[in-house]
Amino acid sequence: MNYQSFSGGIFETNCYLFQAPEGWILFDAPEGACEWVRSLGANPKLLLLTHGHIDHVQDVARIKRQFSCSIGCHPLTAPMISDREFFRNFGFQLEIEPQEPDFLIEETPNRIFLGADFEVLEIPGHCPGSLCFFSPKDKLLVGGDVLFAGSIGRGDLPGGDIDLLIAGIRKKLFRLGDDVTILPGHGPPAKIGIERKTNPFVGKQ
Repeated sequence: MNYQSFSGGIFETNCYLFQAPEGWILFDAPEGACEWVRSLGANPKLLLLTHGHIDHVQDVARIKRQFSCSIGCHPLTAPMISDREFFRNFGFQLEIEPQEPDFLIEETPNRIFLGADFEVLEIPGHCPGSLCFFSPKDKLLVGGDVLFAGSIGRGDLPGGDIDLLIAGIRKKLFRLGDDVTILPGHGPPAKIGIERKTNPFVGKQ
């Protein structure tokens, strides 16, 4: 599957634009993502969110306005993007332009998005409702902030649980195969096999 990547915002958050059989899919929406997609001349039909932390959703409303694409996310992500005060309620002086999702996504062994087959995995611990999107055909995993090259997502943010996160990685991601490429929410791509063997938080399994 053909894809391009962009890193935006102060946290250098990654997003990924996939060319599916029936159109473009954008995964996550960091600051600057809307302008980046527009500069490519792409017109995404879907915006899929891995989770609702503010650095991954800052451009959701802009992208919706610009491209009129459908937005899909986990039910627990929905209030993070639709409630302007959501992050303020946790003591963060942050807010986003609110946007309602068009449809909800939960864990499933197979779901088709614009003609592309994905397994959807729910792996909380970094953020409630965190989703990973796995394309078996392409051996690609859009992983959000679950597993990074040499690291894992934080577990100390509201709703976080580091033990739950590590358990989810070991149980659900390592079984996908050592040759699977992880496209993470931050940093460079990684291989499941390398992380399984060397990652200091979850490796050597």
